Amino acid sequence: MSVYQTVIVEKHQAVAVVSLNRTDALNSFDAEMRRELLQAVLEVNQDDAIRAVVLTGAGRAFSAGADLQEVPAGGADGEFSVEDQLNGEYKPILMAIAEAPKPWLSAVNGPCAGIGSAFAMACDLTVMADDAYLYQAFTAISLVPDGGATWHLVRTLGRKRAYEVIVTGEKIRAEKCLDWGLCNRVAPAAELLPQTLAWAQELAAKAPLALRYAKEALNGAIENSVADTISDEARLQHICISSSDSAEGVLAFREKREPVWQGR
Repeated sequence: MSVYQTVIVEKHQAVAVVSLNRTDALNSFDAEMRRELLQAVLEVNQDDAIRAVVLTGAGRAFSAGADLQEVPAGGADGEFSVEDQLNGEYKPILMAIAEAPKPWLSAVNGPCAGIGSAFAMACDLTVMADDAYLYQAFTAISLVPDGGATWHLVRTLGRKRAYEVIVTGEKIRAEKCLDWGLCNRVAPAAELLPQTLAWAQELAAKAPLALRYAKEALNGAIENSVADTISDEARLQHICISSSDSAEGVLAFREKREPVWQGR
């Protein structure tokens, strides 16, 4: 694994743990962390030995969002375009997580605010510490959510509740996130990473193709008609049933043993 300054990547057998590591700034995003996180995400996605990934924050926060102290980079006209930054720097990382061929789990510790919350929600599964919270802090500084946060919120909460969360700036505590479907599990703060890592290791032991194409099917189903979804499922099922892993799964079932997955 590469060595970074603002990101930590650790490998635990078939699971990688990617930690945001600007603890003195509550893991808020600056240009260096955006660059390094993209490289780290691409690295673990391309490593076939890694079958699940945990995204978390070092120290006492998942992420406070964008670093408001960062000096903007000037364009040719001397003006900074946040639109260019969101599309050119944040979007590639978020899409690499959302479209990864393996599951990503966010382990949310402490504050998870602004675009940091978009990273947590972009992951396929989320575990929150019992003292953690999601926070759309934008209206306090006359901004709107970004990084796809509105997409996740409206699809999870519905339009009215999503709008309420945005305009009130409520800090949504872990138990409410669990009740509202914004996370899958809540763990004691001291047990957050061990419990999330254990869950990731369980997933890493499952059929990689099934995990990959179930994720792809869901990503399509949330946008497509039922008719298109049936056809997409059929296409993905054909890929899976034609694979060596499918044959191995059937054989292992008949022989009453654990299958040995190859991911092909």
